[in-house]
Amino acid sequence: MSTKPTTTVRIDQDVKKRACEVLDEIGISMSAAINSFLKAVVREGTMPFDMKIETSKPRLKYGNATLNHAFIVKKDEFYTQYEDVASEMAKHREQLRGKTILCNCDDPFESAFFRFFVLHFNEIGLAGVTSTCYAGSPIAGLEYPLEGGTGAYKAVVTEVPEETLVRPDGSLDLESLFAMPGNALMHLTGDGDFRSDECEALLKEADIVATNPPFSLFREYISLLDRHEKKFIILGNMNAATYREVFPLFRDDKVWYGESIRSGDRKFYVPDSYPLNATGCGIDKNGRRFIQVKGVRWFTNLDTIRRHEPLSLTRCYNPDEYPRYENYDAIEVGRTQNIPIDYDGIMGVPITFLDKYSPDQFEIVMLANGNARTNVPSDTLAEVGYRPHSEDRGGVGIINGRRVYARILIRKAS
Repeated sequence: MSTKPTTTVRIDQDVKKRACEVLDEIGISMSAAINSFLKAVVREGTMPFDMKIETSKPRLKYGNATLNHAFIVKKDEFYTQYEDVASEMAKHREQLRGKTILCNCDDPFESAFFRFFVLHFNEIGLAGVTSTCYAGSPIAGLEYPLEGGTGAYKAVVTEVPEETLVRPDGSLDLESLFAMPGNALMHLTGDGDFRSDECEALLKEADIVATNPPFSLFREYISLLDRHEKKFIILGNMNAATYREVFPLFRDDKVWYGESIRSGDRKFYVPDSYPLNATGCGIDKNGRRFIQVKGVRWFTNLDTIRRHEPLSLTRCYNPDEYPRYENYDAIEVGRTQNIPIDYDGIMGVPITFLDKYSPDQFEIVMLANGNARTNVPSDTLAEVGYRPHSEDRGGVGIINGRRVYARILIRKAS
């Protein structure tokens, strides 16, 4: 019998319904979400988000209010470490050769992406690097203030000197870099929002996009890249794979995980104003604040060797070990490593299957979560034998009358 205390919470019915839809898509229960919130309160020593009164503000073009909200309230101003960028880009050097790279950044001169591509420009053989600055960022213009203020700008690099650009203190010799005739710093008309017309124009000109978009705007960012059919290497939280805008890209073999990050926490730098109340955060020897973020992955559509390596399977199918769902014609496989080698039907596997997924070995059919009924085409639901169940909350797999976590339905590749 559980010894955990039970707490009754009054929740607005509409809020509860909408929250459940989101939580079902992520694959966690309301109880787990509330526990996560309370743990965050304990960890932060305060509410884990800012609470403000609503004031009347003018609407800004390109959704800047949304972007500012993402930065200020969501606190997802995470600046990627140089080592993480270098480790992943090393896997794609041949595909980067001769290409123009676009990096949407808070500030190019604070960005590990811009630094990496400039320092390895000649070695990789890049055609160019364009990086934009977002005017609303608290770090914009701190490293290298531009004449005429710290508004949004773009840094365009088409050539880099053979001699090193790294100064004794570790900073880049930006004066020498932008003294070269093919390079330029130019103010943008708008604020550098990636959804603005001028930033979309830069996107159209680029061959490959490499950056760390705000996690709260990830679905918008990757949808923009898909709409323009761009190649990309971007960082995001692995939960993003379950978003209705993102999962179909995995299913249709339009995106997959990168090579260098498959597990563990990742270290990100944060602004000086960011609270350091969580476990694992701190200040490094250079005085920069950092936090540890779980479940981070590279999302890319640049092909890799690893994604074609088959998963080693050793288990055989036994109906006693692999129960069938009550609402799908599929079996439950609780761990990716336990996928039976001799089963040809449809199987439900954890979301973490995507870390091991090879399109040469398996085919992704659909995501069985709380939005399956509305997000999945009716012919696919018929193909997997979906039958609505009173407890499935829109499509979550049911075993012995109880919901399991969100599952990816797969089968062997034909």
